[in-house]
Amino acid sequence: MTSYFRDRSVLVVAAHPDDEILGCGGTIALHAAHGDKVTTLILAEGLTSRSVKRDIQEWEEELGQLKETARRAGEVVGCRDVRFGGFPDNRMDSVDLLDVVKVIEGVIDDIRPEIIYTHHYGDLNIDHRITHEAVMTAVRPLPSSSVKQILFFEVPSATGWNTPTAFNTFIPQYFVNLSEKVNDTENALDLKVRALDVYSKEMRQYPHYRSIDVVKYLAYIRGSSVGLFSAEAFQIGRMVKWL
Repeated sequence: MTSYFRDRSVLVVAAHPDDEILGCGGTIALHAAHGDKVTTLILAEGLTSRSVKRDIQEWEEELGQLKETARRAGEVVGCRDVRFGGFPDNRMDSVDLLDVVKVIEGVIDDIRPEIIYTHHYGDLNIDHRITHEAVMTAVRPLPSSSVKQILFFEVPSATGWNTPTAFNTFIPQYFVNLSEKVNDTENALDLKVRALDVYSKEMRQYPHYRSIDVVKYLAYIRGSSVGLFSAEAFQIGRMVKWL
């Protein structure tokens, strides 16, 4: 196992439970394997958008189970700090952006991350786009900021489903090798898939875009595009480096 990451604070900001694993679950596993502390902030509650009108009480038991699922999936990839924003599922456009920004800023102040992973701005899902905007607002490049890298991940069933334009296309520029072993028997892609198995209720059968098969195929495509067996791809939002 080569040493890419070492003893850093990393923050993953996702809109919904399962986005964090779909987008960068293998990368999380590698960060954890190399000694970095990964915190995941999941902003929206999930599930309640399946009702015509949001009703927290109707979904109370299922929401509790989904939070526990997110924690168990996090443990698979080595993330033991999973936090929740509790914003309305697929209704984050009904919330003042400042309220979302404040939650993110609170976590940033608490853990002082050097690296942040979050959604791409061109995703079809409204919560993904609001999450992106809120993160970028919270990480304004002030002299005191701890954040040196911001990377945008792709989520099958959201990234690429929007009406394609020259301004919202996901452009992969940064690749993380998921073929790297994280333990004696598993590589990073293996752990990503195992974490998605924990989210089995959220996954779909192939050929649905949000299926285990597609997750694997996408990893193989991203990997082969840069000469690797498998990879997760990111678009660079910010990269500050001292040589």
